[in-house]
Amino acid sequence: MAVPVPVPELQRVCRQAWEPVLARARQAVVFLDLASAEALHWGCGGAGELLAAGALAVRALAAESAAGARVVFVVSGGLRGGTASAVRGVLGRGAVRHCVLVAGGEEEGSGPAELEETLQRWMGEGGRAEVVLRGPPLLAPVSAELCLLPGLAALLPPLSGPGGPGPAEIGVGALPAELRAAVRALVEDLDAFLTAVGLREESFAVGPLSRVIAAELASYAPARNRRRMATNKASVVFVDRTLDLAGTVGHHGDSLAEKILSVLPKLPGHKTDVMVNMVELTALRTPDETCSIIAPGCLAQPNDPAAKALWESFMNLKQKEAVMEARRHLVEAASRENLPIKMSMGRVTPEQLSSYIKLFKNNLKALENHCGLLQLVLATIQTLKHPQTSKWDNFLAFERLLLQTIGESEMPSVLNQLLPMIKPYNERTEDDYTCEDFLVLLVYMYSVVGEIKSGKELDAAEEEVKAALVKAICVEPELSPLLQKITGCDSSLNLTSQKATDAVDGIFRSLGDIARARIHLKQFNSIHNPGSNTHQASYKPLLKQVVEEICNPDRPDPVDIEHMSSGLTDLLKTGFSMFMKVNRPHPGDHPFLIIFMVGGVTVSEVKMVKDLVATRKPGTQVMVLSSALLTPHSTIELLFGTDHLQLHTDI
Repeated sequence: MAVPVPVPELQRVCRQAWEPVLARARQAVVFLDLASAEALHWGCGGAGELLAAGALAVRALAAESAAGARVVFVVSGGLRGGTASAVRGVLGRGAVRHCVLVAGGEEEGSGPAELEETLQRWMGEGGRAEVVLRGPPLLAPVSAELCLLPGLAALLPPLSGPGGPGPAEIGVGALPAELRAAVRALVEDLDAFLTAVGLREESFAVGPLSRVIAAELASYAPARNRRRMATNKASVVFVDRTLDLAGTVGHHGDSLAEKILSVLPKLPGHKTDVMVNMVELTALRTPDETCSIIAPGCLAQPNDPAAKALWESFMNLKQKEAVMEARRHLVEAASRENLPIKMSMGRVTPEQLSSYIKLFKNNLKALENHCGLLQLVLATIQTLKHPQTSKWDNFLAFERLLLQTIGESEMPSVLNQLLPMIKPYNERTEDDYTCEDFLVLLVYMYSVVGEIKSGKELDAAEEEVKAALVKAICVEPELSPLLQKITGCDSSLNLTSQKATDAVDGIFRSLGDIARARIHLKQFNSIHNPGSNTHQASYKPLLKQVVEEICNPDRPDPVDIEHMSSGLTDLLKTGFSMFMKVNRPHPGDHPFLIIFMVGGVTVSEVKMVKDLVATRKPGTQVMVLSSALLTPHSTIELLFGTDHLQLHTDI
């Protein structure tokens, strides 16, 4: 069976988006917004590509940035909001005579000609402007099966309050303006991607926002034209993240990549990649863990085949196997460089990996040849030694206990059991949960339990937990970046009891909405398996249930996976199927399956989808697309951080 999108093809599509930039970079200062920089980082290896193409400098897009006579702006979306302000700020300084804007699809009411006029006006007399609309979207290919759209990293399906509209009642026109713009940008990007790889899709949806996106894609005029021409068929299944948040805050995945992404600090300006401390490869001795003197390493190594292969192992193997794979790669690299390595069998320890790393230290040629590999192995060492990694197992044990307790007790008694665990800063040890950790547990609980029976008992239990949480937040000596976003205070000095109370009240309103998220579903309305006398209670991921249904050999009519018709033929098929034997479109019909998680996905979920499809439907190629790669703490930020729908307007 022909495979529509092999990995080299995907790499071609990712690079194709940068061709207009590379062709115009010579003798220019190139400005990138954050999402474009992230796509360049994962797809091409970073600024080096632009500098090799003749760029004078590569800078972050900011209004106060200095520019030369010739500039190229690369923006992930259109020219609006903070992006427009920053571009105007650079051009308004008067030095620029020739500017190129490389942007996504056309803005409503403003084509390339209008945009060029605007840029010329901002430059002043004698300025020349060119607007280039990209072909394929700016993608970040994180692994062979996973691509992200960094420009939509802040996208999250809105939580519907009690008595809110049902899925069938929400249309794109009913969405807030920013979310509406994000949906349209997503549809444009997806259509551009499907055009670049020559696919004709059937769209399916699970969840209210997914339904809106699938309907928009089905009725989008350029997509209709593409579907008439393309020959390879694919199913695109959109799934709302908010239907199952336990999957992103849980610690059930035995994945090294997931732990690295969760515990190491993020690269500045990046949503996905992390900073790897490279001091171990230098002669520098410093107690400063971040060590800003030495440039950090990272995980994205698109131009280094050996490092890329090791990263795929981190994404696809269990932690123990991935660590052994790291040792094997390191030993092979040392042998090739004739370094005096002593091979040892058995369990791999961080100390053992460190001793191998030190062999490369004073050998500049070996360092250069294996730089990508060394960054990934250092990321492994730093993750295995990180105090948050030992906490991972505590979380896992507690989540298993919660699953058991939720099946046996009502929510108020579960909350009462949690109460003693909320400890203020001065009473906490390293093993105790911080305020952010506790929010992670609460989201897990409310997402797993589903709809909760309201009443005085629940209200009283929630009020006690709220009071304890407010007290703990108020006595934090220093607010973490996450707590700053949640409370809207940049310092503990500005934090009042009222501000903390308002923030916690808002969190509990959202938790109630999270518990109600699956109320409209019939088949996938539970992600909790209560267990029995012989089996422990367990979490059954919604995404797993969806993929199992897609791969079901009996091909039953899906109950909660809704097909979005893209024309009269589909509507007639659906209508006739009520009266006669007509095969309705099914997401398992085609040799290529794209799962789009709207609002983010995890490493464990990508692996689960890949393994399930390989087992249940061999011969089908699967790809996961999403707006973000989530960790427990980034999920909390996306849910409760106050800027989760600004969608990169705050450059």
